Amino acid sequence: MTSASPPYAGTGLLGPEWGPSGAASETGDHAYLRALLDAEAGLTRAQAALGLAPAEAAAAVTAAAVPDGFDIRSLAARTPAGGNPVIPLVADLTAAVGEEYGPYVHRGATSQDIMDTATMLVAVRALGPVLADLGRTERALAGLAAEHRDTVMPGRTLTQHAVPVTFGLKAAGWRSLVLDARDRVTRVRDALPAQLGGAAGTLAAFEVYGVRDADALTRAYATEVGLAAPVLPWHTLRTPIADLAGCLALAAGALGKLAVDVLTLSRTEIGEVSEGSGGGSSAMPHKANPVRATLLAAAARRAPQLAATLYGCLAAEDERPAGAWHAEWEPLRELLRLTGGAAAHAAGLAGELRVHPAAMRRNLGATRGLIVSERLSAALAPVLGRARAKELLTALARRAHDEDRPLRELLAAVPELTGLDLDDLLDPARYTGFAGALTDRALERR
Repeated sequence: MTSASPPYAGTGLLGPEWGPSGAASETGDHAYLRALLDAEAGLTRAQAALGLAPAEAAAAVTAAAVPDGFDIRSLAARTPAGGNPVIPLVADLTAAVGEEYGPYVHRGATSQDIMDTATMLVAVRALGPVLADLGRTERALAGLAAEHRDTVMPGRTLTQHAVPVTFGLKAAGWRSLVLDARDRVTRVRDALPAQLGGAAGTLAAFEVYGVRDADALTRAYATEVGLAAPVLPWHTLRTPIADLAGCLALAAGALGKLAVDVLTLSRTEIGEVSEGSGGGSSAMPHKANPVRATLLAAAARRAPQLAATLYGCLAAEDERPAGAWHAEWEPLRELLRLTGGAAAHAAGLAGELRVHPAAMRRNLGATRGLIVSERLSAALAPVLGRARAKELLTALARRAHDEDRPLRELLAAVPELTGLDLDDLLDPARYTGFAGALTDRALERR
């Protein structure tokens, strides 16, 4: 049985990290074809707006630049001959426009102008769903932080119980990272520029065709395609790509922090949180695997290497590079997809996350009271002296472990501590510092 899917479509079969996301549909080959055609039509319209091409030419090119009118399989098959898809596309678009206005297709541009502009359009369109899902995620996390502002749980450092914290503060921290990602992605998206430089970044061909003000043409083109106007052609000045790499890798990593915490806290022996819709196992019916957190963690691990490839392309030689520019396309698309998928999974994870305060209270007792040893050290120093307090607590901690006895019982047997309110000193809920105030302050950020 053969598949009806076109051979150049990404189905997500091996990409569960990004398969269900809105960004996936904005980064496929058909989406790229649409962006390439938008870039070509925008260029003709920009020249018409400045009186450099007939209005009829702009209308004809725009009318012909419809993705359904092009055979994407044929374009893909012919792309290797010239090294990029713009060359066969221009030939097909010129033929579709017709003899009268065909000469106005791609006039004055180079392939990289169109490819870079299309890439920026793809990125802008893909980042819309990413930002929407980051917004859903942060709102869900804000709700969790507020609801569990004072829910006490073990704090863990270097894998071990440290001192008590609150789940509200943890959720507020996750949200802070999501907001950092949102702000960076927004800034980068809003600054993504069109590309227009001609063969070697001088726009010389446009001058031949009657352009007298290069800046006016660049601004008109940027307006037509809905991107920012660059100060210079950036054929080998790859800051926009590097900015995308940075903000996308940061976003994937920020969501990865949420994921690895959920993966840890949802372990059977911990059980402090669980996914609202865990996945099943092919062999073990009792399991409800934290699938969303798993896919988020996978995306966070892959994103830095993709970003590294894009950063490596900053070293682009001459006025237009051989290889550096071409090496960007697939890693950038995959990074957009991964981050888009991560944002979608994070929104679902945060929105359905189940918090188990009873398990948190149970785990607070796992160290038999030693989770508040820092507080005890400070409280007992005025009574026993600092050295004696440290010596006593060290000895009692060892006994609590070795004899499997609660620290309270051992402390109650120390004559010098008669009269102290041990229940208060050993209550983890009374040693969360400024966790509540820090959570409140974090939730003020919008």
